[in-house]
Amino acid sequence: MTHSHHDNHSHGAHGGCCAPKGAAVAAAVLRDPVCGMTVDPAAGKPTSQHGGTLYHFCSEGCRKKFQANPDSYLTATDPVCGMSVDRATAKHFVRHEGQGFYFCSAGCKAKFEAAPQNYLGDRPAPAPMPKGTQYTCPMHPEVIRDKPGSCPICGMALEPMGVPSGDEGPNPELVDFTRRFWVSAVLSVPLLIIAMAPMVGLSLETLISDRAKTWLELALASPVVLWAALPFFHRGWSSILNRSPNMWTLISLGVGAAYLYSIVATLFPDIFPHQFRVHGGGVPVYFEAAAVIVALVFLGQVLELRAREKTGSAIRALLDLAPKTARRIAQDGSEGDVPLDSVNTGDRLRVRPGEAVPVDGVVLEGRSSVDESMITGEPLPVEKAQGDALTGGTLNKNGSLVMRAERVGAETTLSRIVELVAKAQRSRAPIQGLADRVSFYFVPAVVLVAIVAFFAWAVFGPEPSLIFAIVSAVSVLIIACPCALGLATPMSIMTATGRGAHAGVLIKEAAALERFASVDTLIIDKTGTLTEGRPKLTDVVAAAGVSEDELLALAASLEKGSEHPLAEAIVEGAAQRGIAVADAVDFEAVTGKGVSGTVSGRAAALGNAAMMHDLGVDVSPILASAQALQGDGKTAMFVAVGGRLAGILAVADPVKATTAEAIKALHEGGLRIIMATGDNERTARAIAGKLGIDEVRAGLLPEQKAALVDELRGKGAGVAMAGDGVNDAPALAGADVGIAMGTGADVAVESAGITLVKGDLNGIVRARTLARATIRNIRQNLFFAFLYNVLGVPVAAGVLYPLTGTLLSPMLAAAAMSLSSVSVIANALRLRTLKL
Repeated sequence: MTHSHHDNHSHGAHGGCCAPKGAAVAAAVLRDPVCGMTVDPAAGKPTSQHGGTLYHFCSEGCRKKFQANPDSYLTATDPVCGMSVDRATAKHFVRHEGQGFYFCSAGCKAKFEAAPQNYLGDRPAPAPMPKGTQYTCPMHPEVIRDKPGSCPICGMALEPMGVPSGDEGPNPELVDFTRRFWVSAVLSVPLLIIAMAPMVGLSLETLISDRAKTWLELALASPVVLWAALPFFHRGWSSILNRSPNMWTLISLGVGAAYLYSIVATLFPDIFPHQFRVHGGGVPVYFEAAAVIVALVFLGQVLELRAREKTGSAIRALLDLAPKTARRIAQDGSEGDVPLDSVNTGDRLRVRPGEAVPVDGVVLEGRSSVDESMITGEPLPVEKAQGDALTGGTLNKNGSLVMRAERVGAETTLSRIVELVAKAQRSRAPIQGLADRVSFYFVPAVVLVAIVAFFAWAVFGPEPSLIFAIVSAVSVLIIACPCALGLATPMSIMTATGRGAHAGVLIKEAAALERFASVDTLIIDKTGTLTEGRPKLTDVVAAAGVSEDELLALAASLEKGSEHPLAEAIVEGAAQRGIAVADAVDFEAVTGKGVSGTVSGRAAALGNAAMMHDLGVDVSPILASAQALQGDGKTAMFVAVGGRLAGILAVADPVKATTAEAIKALHEGGLRIIMATGDNERTARAIAGKLGIDEVRAGLLPEQKAALVDELRGKGAGVAMAGDGVNDAPALAGADVGIAMGTGADVAVESAGITLVKGDLNGIVRARTLARATIRNIRQNLFFAFLYNVLGVPVAAGVLYPLTGTLLSPMLAAAAMSLSSVSVIANALRLRTLKL
């Protein structure tokens, strides 16, 4: 659950004299001055006043950074023209290599995007990884190395283990691959135009001769193949050395075969038999096929690396929950703020109202209510007094506390949650594994066919037999080139992602779709997922001689000045019924029991049975009603006036209107549903019974939710987890599929592979339909891609030559390869019409 803030009201872009006037208000852009994200002022996000101006933030972490040093976030310098730009209202903003840049105009932004290196100057190098950092493969976690490099099994770049610091800078591989992609793309476009012009009826003969055109293609393709594609060849060679053929093996063979064949055809066209010549006597070349394949693969790699880099924002959002300093009480009683790293076990710390608890510990002095929704997911604050445990990162609401630090650094609950999320994120396997599993058998088969074809033609073929042998082997490798294979999954994923976005289902990672199609168990958090996540008044039970309106007016008058969520529910309930609320005097809040005061000259109190007992009020006449309400999972509160019982008010977190229908549909889809909640057993079972949920696990801490996921996966279940709070983040990251409610905490959204914009369980039904259709589409695409190869490879090898006297030329092999790509793209586009 996200915390509420007292200053979350919105007064436009800016308050005071800086507010834009007239029509300009509608056009103003509201931007978080810390991270640069645009912020909707109506979304209830945190705000802060500074210098008479109201600033809006995307998260509490950004607001805290701003409040600690606001002058650092007021303005930025346009890197193009050097003008000063207001960060909170900048219309033009770009994130480049992990850093945000602000611009005074669209023109400056366009210049920067076209050539950012011209305006960056000497950028600081990324911070080095901590000494002793180990690296692992995201696809093969068993691979662990002491330094960065490539995975010996699949060729993917190894990633650092442990918790990222948040300031390690942009991923160097992403920076390198982005540069290589742009070089490949820029050179591939003219190559495509030259190669495809005759196919669309355009003639370039009047501008350039065929021979000159071939040399131009060689000049354009060579930087792509000989420089940009070097990482691919390195991975392909590693896959051969490690005897683990995969996509990189296919890409290396296909690109290498097309390029080398084209080089020979360019330099020595006369050695080819007349069957392989086109009009004009030239030999076809396939430079564009080699270059375009490289550009397409780089596009997929850059998109994947960007998606993986974004998962680090989940860790940063968690780290931002802990304050950067703690107020330590010295032996002589003096107090001072110290960095959190300086806090030791046994230190006495003061936690003031509105501050986050710095570390795990125990209360020594004071009383207060603490918002523990970060840990439990429950919206109701927990009363804390001497001897009670405190958790670092939770929010102290209204009283001052003195605590003793008991767990600091990596031992705190928040640090353990961070480590759980980081570990779970590393364990994910991308959907590319499906193509790699097929490639494991397909690649050796293609190479074997090419070798057999070469020797068969060299030994038994007509003269010039060696040329026929080379051409047939190259045709086999070209027709098996993984263009369609490479498109099979990305095209389906891109189409499905767009279709899902229209239906309120945001797909953050492609692998989530693959896994969600096959899961059989769904774990659902209660608060904010099944329920609305905000208490509401549900029942008003008046005692004899008291009307419901009178009872509610008394209670609302008492609670009007309280910030407790239960008080807000009562006051809101009275407002909805149009009941006038008076002012209470002599108001007193009794921690752990309730509130009392004087309303319209009468002594009144609202609280639990213990408070009524202290006041000498007999609750037995309606005790059965209170117990029945509690049995339904509601919080029942007694109201007394003038020393006599006036009635009961019940408050509960209501189940969302769409939940029951969605649970039924999910059951029909074959899913077993488990409720996992930090709430008490009684409330959880009451809700589960109404909804027909299969199993209930109540009173769970974040690590226990993550352990439940591991337990079910250990038994062979495919597990999806749906939640919305910080406490759900480890389970969301550790499940086969994490599903976050878009209305929940930022870290939950970042930890999940799928986000439901409306926070509605029906979104899970839509996501399940989309996932199954997408995986079915990918399998069809892979079938089409391999069907062309299975049929085309033997033909390219020359099996039809004894019957027809013709040999498939590399030109026809490239055409067949293109046809397979077209069929894959057409099939993937069918997902746009999928009914969700």
